Amino acid sequence: MKTLLIKNARNIITMDSERTQYPGGSIYIEGQEIKAIGVNLPYETADEVIDARNQIIYPGLINTHHHLYQTFTRNIPLAQNCELFDWLITLYDIWRHIKPEDVYLSAAVGLGELLKSGCTTASDHFYVFPDGISGELIDEEIRAAQELGIRFFPTRGSMSLGRSKGGLPPDEVVQSENVILKDTMRVIETYHDPSPFSMVRVGVAPCSPFSVSRDLLRESANLARSYGVRMHTHLAESQDEDQFCLEKLGMRPLELMEQTGWVGNDVWFAHGIWFNEQEIIKLGTCGCGVAHCPSSNMKMKSGTMPIMDMLGAGVKVGLGVDGSASNDSSNMLMELKVMNLLHNLQHGTKALSAEDCLYIATKGSSKVLGWEDSIGSLEVGKAADLFMVNANRLEFAGALFDDASLPILTGTPQVDRTIVGGKTVVKDGRLVNVNEEHLAIAAQKAASRMLETASKYMKKNYKKSRITKKVFR
Repeated sequence: MKTLLIKNARNIITMDSERTQYPGGSIYIEGQEIKAIGVNLPYETADEVIDARNQIIYPGLINTHHHLYQTFTRNIPLAQNCELFDWLITLYDIWRHIKPEDVYLSAAVGLGELLKSGCTTASDHFYVFPDGISGELIDEEIRAAQELGIRFFPTRGSMSLGRSKGGLPPDEVVQSENVILKDTMRVIETYHDPSPFSMVRVGVAPCSPFSVSRDLLRESANLARSYGVRMHTHLAESQDEDQFCLEKLGMRPLELMEQTGWVGNDVWFAHGIWFNEQEIIKLGTCGCGVAHCPSSNMKMKSGTMPIMDMLGAGVKVGLGVDGSASNDSSNMLMELKVMNLLHNLQHGTKALSAEDCLYIATKGSSKVLGWEDSIGSLEVGKAADLFMVNANRLEFAGALFDDASLPILTGTPQVDRTIVGGKTVVKDGRLVNVNEEHLAIAAQKAASRMLETASKYMKKNYKKSRITKKVFR
């Protein structure tokens, strides 16, 4: 196996259980695996040697919730300054025109941005399958991830409850339950690799209580557990969701999850803002995880996750950027900074330090994904997933007093090098495996075509559409 020696770092921030640091340390890697870490290692040569003088090394950040296809609907005027349900209704009529190549390009852009901000493992929740378009859309995301070299955890999402059945999404972007379950099995059987250093793991992810039926939730849980894969969905994101569940189902969202088999240590929810005290205790007891998405929650005025209550109750908490259209970015370092500032405001300046936030985005996220045996910290036996920043960059001048907090509190949210499984995928701040300029041009062209197609459709079918009037005029 190819060997890699990263030597003489300014510091190595491990995020192990003791939060050990190694000033002047080195890391020796064989294949994907860290074989030695510390100071004065007995290694001088390797197939590749990186002199990390003046560099600080961190474990790769782990993104636990995203919608990569939304990269093509960032900065849409009408989708700004509105809350979740209005935002979704606005964008469904654009997403219905997505094509396989759009999925590939939007995933490549989003994953590339994640890599450039220190993310080495990304989970994605893909649930929009328009009528008349190939159902093998999640395959395009996996193709993009493999080309860029990021560790990927796609979840096969679904929507079965269209407006004609009392759901929120239009019927044109939902699928029958038989189609959903059959393709979910195909995706798992084709791509899921449960090995420790796997580059692709697959999860099962019905979208939300307001877009799927109870039967689909129940059958999806049974299917996931029959294959031994993890389960993911949105939950407790907004008060509108609470109201929908109470009015339509006569119960709170978590009660619905309990009735359909969606609690356990193989389940993680996105957002988790509106859980009450008893529900938080229940989540901690049953081992559920929650993906915290601070920027999205602030933008949509959804609320603030009660993170201190969750951590106190033993709930597994990780970090997520959420979909690009509700964040307008896929930058994990920026998300860390927002998280730190938000909880300083919400819970007080003593609640979560910047280093605590880093721990949540690494070790915490690995627990949420059930992958803590291989990723989330820099330790012997774990994957060589890491990012590096040059401490001599101008924006760090006057700030070199706490290496663990440095890229969160100061500087610009970018890294100098990202390594996944022992392979460099970002060097000198640029993607190694794709031409960024060519990708950006192709992606913008595809995004413009998708919006133009949506505009023509809306003008033809809904002449009084808010989208037609305000977005595409």
